[in-house]
Amino acid sequence: MIKTGAGIIVFLVLVAILAPYIAPYKPYEQNLRERLQPPSKRHILGTDELGRDVFSRLVYGTRVSLSVGIVAVGISVLIGVTVGLVSGYFGGAVDAILMRFVDVMLSIPVFFLLLMVIAYIGPSIYNVMIVIGVTSWPSLARIVRAETLSVSKRNFVFSAKAFGFSKLRILFIHILPNVIAPVIVSATLGVGGAILVESALSFLGLGVQPPTPSWGNMLTSGKDYLGIAWWLSVFPGVAILITVLAWNLLGEGLRRCLK
Repeated sequence: MIKTGAGIIVFLVLVAILAPYIAPYKPYEQNLRERLQPPSKRHILGTDELGRDVFSRLVYGTRVSLSVGIVAVGISVLIGVTVGLVSGYFGGAVDAILMRFVDVMLSIPVFFLLLMVIAYIGPSIYNVMIVIGVTSWPSLARIVRAETLSVSKRNFVFSAKAFGFSKLRILFIHILPNVIAPVIVSATLGVGGAILVESALSFLGLGVQPPTPSWGNMLTSGKDYLGIAWWLSVFPGVAILITVLAWNLLGEGLRRCLK
């Protein structure tokens, strides 16, 4: 399971890095004479409504989807781990205040919150990364808090306190390494979720904006031509499916290994 997921992810990363060498055409290159051409030797995945090569746009779209997923999860992990560590270690009023805020965040439908924020600040790839990361940390914070409550009662933490180590050192040197396993699993699964959210936002026109190729906005442009150009929607959809499945396989495999 881990090998399959990791293998697909490594392949996608290589595709994203080597996109200029893999793509036979530039992703923005238009040729109206060849618009809506089915898959052929010249265009292996066909062309879109503007005559752009679907395969080239799909390859460059890999960069966008992986970037959004990884950066958004990075932001989420940074916030969630910090809040969870502080809440679990200090307890008392600090724990109560932070956890009530987490409860409020968890009570809000995340996707509708995303739609509202993106509609207010404007759609762009950077805004999508930030907003997904800032709205997806509460569940991770609760996981880290629970682990921190358990780890902070172990003897090596009491010994660190007895030696007079600072609270920051105890938190990030002694406790964090012992709660990192569920964080890794959650982050791995979260990348797939972030890619799905970005695709949904782009499909609704609130994510990555054209002409930048994104699997989500490729689906949007393809939905108007389903009857005559099935390839415009099928190939981006398959790419999203395979990518999310790969991250989920990797996450589930890591969950079993790190138990």
